[in-house]
Amino acid sequence: MATPSLDQVPHLVKVTDRDQAEFLRESVADLLGRSIKSFPGAQPVSFARKHLRELEERDYFLAEKTDGIRLLLYLTQLPDGREAQYFIDRKNDYYHVEPGYLHIPIQNPDPRAPKRYIVGQFNRNTLLDGELVSQHFKDRPSRLTYLMFDCLAFEGISVMHLKFDDRIAKIHNKIIPMVEDFRRDWPDEAAVQPFQLKLKAQELAYGIQIMLNETIPKLPHGNDGLIFTCKETPYKPGTDEHILKWKPPHENTIDFVLQLGSFPIREDEDGQYEDFDAIPEIQLLVNHGGATGYRQFDRDSGQLHLTPTEWEAIKGMGQQIDWRIIECYREKETGHWRPKIDADGTPRFRDDKKDANHISVVDSVLESIEDAVTEQELTTQSRYMSIRNAWKERAKIREQQQRQQEQQKRQQAEMEQKRRQQEAARQQAEAEADDGPGYEDDD
Repeated sequence: MATPSLDQVPHLVKVTDRDQAEFLRESVADLLGRSIKSFPGAQPVSFARKHLRELEERDYFLAEKTDGIRLLLYLTQLPDGREAQYFIDRKNDYYHVEPGYLHIPIQNPDPRAPKRYIVGQFNRNTLLDGELVSQHFKDRPSRLTYLMFDCLAFEGISVMHLKFDDRIAKIHNKIIPMVEDFRRDWPDEAAVQPFQLKLKAQELAYGIQIMLNETIPKLPHGNDGLIFTCKETPYKPGTDEHILKWKPPHENTIDFVLQLGSFPIREDEDGQYEDFDAIPEIQLLVNHGGATGYRQFDRDSGQLHLTPTEWEAIKGMGQQIDWRIIECYREKETGHWRPKIDADGTPRFRDDKKDANHISVVDSVLESIEDAVTEQELTTQSRYMSIRNAWKERAKIREQQQRQQEQQKRQQAEMEQKRRQQEAARQQAEAEADDGPGYEDDD
């Protein structure tokens, strides 16, 4: 299933004015209480064997890893007071939903009101995390969907310090019901929205077998693995060691910068020449950051290997490919680095990303590949029982602690009530003992 590109999304316009884009970046940084204006999204680490114990020692939620475009969604308002929404991609570029094409109402605080949302008011100063994907169905047209999986700020308040389950509760309780009610009450307005909003389903970490065998095969969109998110940790911009990305071997990929090298030398009656139709040498470069910049990948020859069919597909694109970011996987049989191929037969160029993977990410992925945890290892009965039993035991301990805390509160309340009763009795006794000034008859 092809991943949509943002320039193909109807009623979505890239913010090209530099001052406006800078103002939006400053606004988001202020909303989150950050001093820097870089892309604030969290990035997972690749799943390695050491993380099996992590799943047993801490509570994690499990979700399918959607094969879409990672985007933040910023809900705000225009200077004239109109509702506004912006997608933020990993390059930290902003894309504006044209006014009037998307409405996200706020919750009505009055539980007795006929509607759960307020018709004329909209959600603002909220920042959501998710993925835009094209969903395909057998019985109805395809639909662009923004699958939300986290919340960084809600109605003007940063919630990054909250635990994961408390953050997604904001979406579950205060956004999704309003969006669904509005779609039901105003179907014509909902029909013209460029994409729909949904909350990505989260399961408990020990539901891996059900996720792989039942949930993922029925998905209406592409999938390339699993995501485990720690239940108890705050939102962390940049690499977050408590968000774990598991992929099958052919999906465990690295984003390199591609650099064209020399083309094969041919010879005919006129002498030697470079054959620009043939497959050239293609170097893979790794982002080392800072002053070092990009350096050649020093593993497995550091070259990209293409088949003739893939090279013809690249030439057929009619696009410059030198110094573009390309997504690659390591072929198990040969150890060669190969391009991830999209549904149309062309390699997947990551034009949605500003930079290729940093060397730290590359090392993490290589560790995951070399110390790979297979699907079979994830789904054994013993693994299921280990994760499940550990989760249940922690839940039992939390319940006991909660009961103890409640008991302590009751005891403290009873002691306070007893103290007040004793104080009241003491004051009453003192009042009764004090009959006031005495008077004697003059007779």
